[in-house]
Amino acid sequence: MEIISLKFVPQCSVVTWSRKLATKRLVPNRSNLLLSGVRKSRLVIRSGNSDGYVVGENDDLASIARRRISTSKVLIPGLPDESNGEVAAQISHSHCEWKPKLRVHYEKAGCENLDAPAVLFLPGFGVGSFHYEKQLTDLGRDYRVWAIDFLGQGLSLPTEDPTTMTEVSSASEDKEPFWGFGDKTEPWADQLVFSLDLWRDQVQYFVEEVIGEPVYIAGNSLGGYVALYFAATHPHLIKGVTLLNATPFWGFFPNPVRSPKLARLFPWPGAFPLPARVKKITELVWQKISDPESIAEILKQVYTDHSTNVDKVFSRIVEVTQHPAAAASFASIMLAPGGRLSFSEALSRCKENNVQICLMYGREDPWVRPIWGKKIKKEIPNAPYYEISPAGHCPHDEVPEVVNYLMRGWIKHLESGGFEALPLLDDTEEDWEESSFGREIEFPRDGWKKAVNLWLYGSNYSFWRGVRESFRSSFIRVFGGKSA
Repeated sequence: MEIISLKFVPQCSVVTWSRKLATKRLVPNRSNLLLSGVRKSRLVIRSGNSDGYVVGENDDLASIARRRISTSKVLIPGLPDESNGEVAAQISHSHCEWKPKLRVHYEKAGCENLDAPAVLFLPGFGVGSFHYEKQLTDLGRDYRVWAIDFLGQGLSLPTEDPTTMTEVSSASEDKEPFWGFGDKTEPWADQLVFSLDLWRDQVQYFVEEVIGEPVYIAGNSLGGYVALYFAATHPHLIKGVTLLNATPFWGFFPNPVRSPKLARLFPWPGAFPLPARVKKITELVWQKISDPESIAEILKQVYTDHSTNVDKVFSRIVEVTQHPAAAASFASIMLAPGGRLSFSEALSRCKENNVQICLMYGREDPWVRPIWGKKIKKEIPNAPYYEISPAGHCPHDEVPEVVNYLMRGWIKHLESGGFEALPLLDDTEEDWEESSFGREIEFPRDGWKKAVNLWLYGSNYSFWRGVRESFRSSFIRVFGGKSA
C-alpha cells in the first residue's frame, strides 16, 4: 500500500474500493468497510488496482455511493517550466483597426503550428487578453491561439476622445478631463455603444478577417456570454464552445431592435456623450472602483485560492483604469442595452444548430454559482460539465493546469470525431452518461505538488439533485464547523 499524498493531519478514515460502488457498502481489495460514520478523509491511498478517494468535509461515503461517483487520482502536466528545459510558446502583441478610431488589441501564440486547430479566448468584464497568458504560453505549444480585448476594455479603448468639449469648465482646469465627458459626439463615435451586439460583431470580424477559419472559442464570465451569442448567430464559424463560469445575464436595459417601444422609455442607450447626471454618477462610482484597494478586494473575492499570484493581473487592471477613456467606457458598458438574444435564447439556438459545448466551472465562484452551469447542462444534457474545486470565478487563471488539460482533451475529442475519449474517461467507462465521476487532479507548480478535485457529470445528471447538493454543500460550509 502506497501513500500518494498526505496534506493534513489525518483525523479521518481512509478506504479504497473498486470502481463499482454498492449502495450500502464499499468493496475494497481485501475487506468490506461499512459506510456509516466514515467521514472527512484527508489521505489519498492507492492499494493494488483499486481507486483511492479523498472524502472532503462536504461529503460522506454514503452520499458518494448514492451518486455513483467513481474516483481516482490523475496526474497531469503543469505549465511550461523553463527552469526544467520546457519551452513555453512565445506571445506576440498586435492590433487591427476594425473601424475608424476603434483598434482591437489582441495577443497570439503558436501561429507557427500551421495545421493545428485555431482557438480564440474572450475575456471577462474589466480584464483583457492578458488574463489568458497561461493559456497562450501553454496551449500555444500545440494550437494556434488568440485572445482579444473587447472594445471599451483592456487595450482596445478608444485612441481618441469620442467627444469634444464646447465649454471648458473651471473644474477641468485643475485636472485632466475624462474622455467621453464632452458635450458633442465626434462623427466616428456616432451611435457607439460598448454592448453585447458590438462585441458579437467584433468577434465576427476578428474570426473572419484575422483568423480566417472556424475556431474553438472559449470565454470566461462576460466572455462566455459573448462566445455563446456569437456561436448562436454564426455557427458556421464555430467548431466548439467552452464556457468558463459564463455569466448568464448582461445588459439590464431593453434592446432597441428587439423591444423598440420599451427602449424608448430609457432615453440614454449608453452612447456618447454621457448625459450630465450620468457624468456625475460615473465620476463618483469610478473613483471608488478604480481605487487599487477596491481592485485588490475584488480579486480576493473571485480567486478562491489566495496563494494564486495575481500581481500581474492586478497591475494590468490598474494600468487600464488610468486611460482617459476608461471611465466613460465603463459607463457605456454598464448602461448599454442587452443583446438581441438572451443567454437562454442563444443557448437554444446553439442546441438547434448542434453547436458543441463544453462547461468548465469553478465550484466556489461567489458571482456565477455552479448552479448556472448545471442549468445549461439541463438544457443540453450531452454537453460535458466539469466542476473544479477549489476554484472561483476565473478557473483558467486560478487552476490553468486543469483548464488547459481539459481544453486539450475536449479539442482532441472533437477533432477525432468522438473517437478520443473525453478528459477523465477511459475505454472502460462507457456508462459515464449515467454517472458522475470524481477525480483528484495533481500537478506540479513552482516546485511543489498541488491538487484539486474535478467532477464530470453525465448527461443523465439531475438538475434538481444538483440544486440539493449545492444547497447541502453551502449549508455545511456555513454551519458544519459549528456542530460538535
